[in-house]
Amino acid sequence: MTLELALDTFGDVTLGPDGRMKPQDQVIRDVVEQAVLADAVGVDFIGLGEHHRDDFAISAPEVILGAIAARTARIRLGTAVTVLSSDDPIRVFQRFSTLHALSGGRAEVILGRGSFTESFPLFGFDLKDYETLFNEKLDLFTMLLRDRKVSWSGTTRTALKDQPVHPALARPLRAWIGVGGTPESVMRAVHYDLPMMLAIIGGPAARFRPFVDLYHRAAGQAGRAPQPIGVHSPGHVADTDEAAKEDLWPHYKRLLDRIGRERGWSPVSRDHFEAEAGQGALYVGSPETVARKIAGTVRALGLSRFEMKYSSGPMPHDRLMRSVELYGARVIPLVRDMLA
Repeated sequence: MTLELALDTFGDVTLGPDGRMKPQDQVIRDVVEQAVLADAVGVDFIGLGEHHRDDFAISAPEVILGAIAARTARIRLGTAVTVLSSDDPIRVFQRFSTLHALSGGRAEVILGRGSFTESFPLFGFDLKDYETLFNEKLDLFTMLLRDRKVSWSGTTRTALKDQPVHPALARPLRAWIGVGGTPESVMRAVHYDLPMMLAIIGGPAARFRPFVDLYHRAAGQAGRAPQPIGVHSPGHVADTDEAAKEDLWPHYKRLLDRIGRERGWSPVSRDHFEAEAGQGALYVGSPETVARKIAGTVRALGLSRFEMKYSSGPMPHDRLMRSVELYGARVIPLVRDMLA
């Protein structure tokens, strides 16, 4: 797999020109425009994250991806992530096999447990079953990827015996496992022989090298060929380093401070922001600065894909569009030149 340079978004609810928060329906339409632009400027993949909160507009990524598929020609389409634990694996498979057919084979899915838990009570699941739900549903989903008829039994749903699921895949559907950074998650990806997407949202990327080494070592011991490894991290591109930081800082702080109040974290300081921009997981700056940092991460971890989450808090749509444009037109060619 050659290096793919990608973008993703959670559909963060943004500020409108009047300074007020946009309604979620307009944010969804804006996301489609951002993805159409990403396709036009050469971005390889767009991922939409599933959330069930008032600060993120995307709760049904596959529906929006279908709209994007109809207006794009080449960009790959997927999630970032699909919360498999609180969904039905057969319905997830059916939605993505349909998207795969609609888009001419451009669909893929990143499966995970998500960084928020609102979907569990919303869909009637108990958080005490957190591990069992993900493990059993992942087991069934991976069978669906590889077999025309499925036989499966577990504790989270009724058993299946030689069950066909429609529409069948006319071509393979790529599925990844999202990993937050535990050895157990790495080994799960190895067990199911799936690519691994590392979510690196704080600290230097190089600290995740032990997980990459574990993944390759365990895959080798299991007699399997290495699968792709990707990284998801936040960022923002503007014409200069100073402009990018001033664009991003108030919205980054607003987003993290809200999450921090829910989880008992301290408010984010400007020093923390500058440290993450300098040596941490924040890819913010001019095209040259962002490209150098991405190239360094790709080298350090041996990546097949880098995904930049270009939406951070309520940053306005026009700034997001400019970031997408610069990422595709300037950052991607620079990274490829640096790694050539």
